[in-house]
Amino acid sequence: MIIKSKKNLDLKDNHDKDKKTDVTLKNEIGTTKYIIQANINASGIVDRPDVVGAIFGQTEGLLGDDLDLRELQKTGRVGRIRVSINSKSGKSFGSISIPSSLDKIETAVLAASLETIDRVGPCEAKINVSKIEDVRSSKRAYVVDRAKEILKEMMDREVPETQELTEEVKQAVRVKQITKYGADNLPAGPNIDDSDAIIVCEGRADVLNLLKYGIKNAIAVEGTSIPDTIVKLSKEKTVTAFIDGDRGGELILRELMELGEIDNLARAPPGKEVEDLTRKEVFKSLRNKVSAEQALNEIFERSETTPTMPIVESSPVDATQEQTQLSPRPLGPKSGNT
Repeated sequence: MIIKSKKNLDLKDNHDKDKKTDVTLKNEIGTTKYIIQANINASGIVDRPDVVGAIFGQTEGLLGDDLDLRELQKTGRVGRIRVSINSKSGKSFGSISIPSSLDKIETAVLAASLETIDRVGPCEAKINVSKIEDVRSSKRAYVVDRAKEILKEMMDREVPETQELTEEVKQAVRVKQITKYGADNLPAGPNIDDSDAIIVCEGRADVLNLLKYGIKNAIAVEGTSIPDTIVKLSKEKTVTAFIDGDRGGELILRELMELGEIDNLARAPPGKEVEDLTRKEVFKSLRNKVSAEQALNEIFERSETTPTMPIVESSPVDATQEQTQLSPRPLGPKSGNT
């Protein structure tokens, strides 16, 4: 009983070792093309060395020197023979794995030779080849799956970088295209002189944003006071004032109307500035432009309907005082003359 239990412990240890070595089988063999997978059944209890010995012993000389297992292992064309064996009810069963770097035909011949083994140790045995695994197919499948992952990671990483690079180039081009125009050195696009119509906006940032969307005939007033350059241009070209959607934009429009000749008005959406508008908002605002007179009338109408300071009705005393101030001596001169 003691000997038997010791043997069973040895078999269990061997089984655990085989399970660990099977995991690293493919990692240890770099040039492997195929892996021969076979099953073994023995009529008695056998150990792993018995199976390995039977494989070498009973295939020796069977296929000639070119396919002799010992010679193939020495030259590295066949890897280490892996055997996993278990025993139950006085019989043994397990699996055999043999890595091969031979070609397809030689590997098939070598696999078939395993099925000629009929004894392992003192026991009758039978070996059946279950399959020949093409390691390269597995590698190709791995390559395809891994390539997909790498490509996805690369796209996720590079698309934002490309967008940032494009935006940086656009910004550099816009800054390069912006010019200083006239005696007042006003920020302007490059096509002010060549265009029959221009867009007048408030600041440099507005001109840059319009350049971003390809509008190159914009010029900025740079402040609340209207420069002489703008006044002169307004008399020579068709002018569209593009103002912010706030109170400041209305004040600039009024001054433009007083000093220059403004033809049309385009306005940013309420609460937004021209420099912050998207492409869609810019072109929508320009499409919806109205004549300057109409825009100014609308502004005046809003200002009239908007309550400012409360109006106090004049009292009778105030009226008397007003009459007194208008006619300090209503009858005096006329009585003197009479």
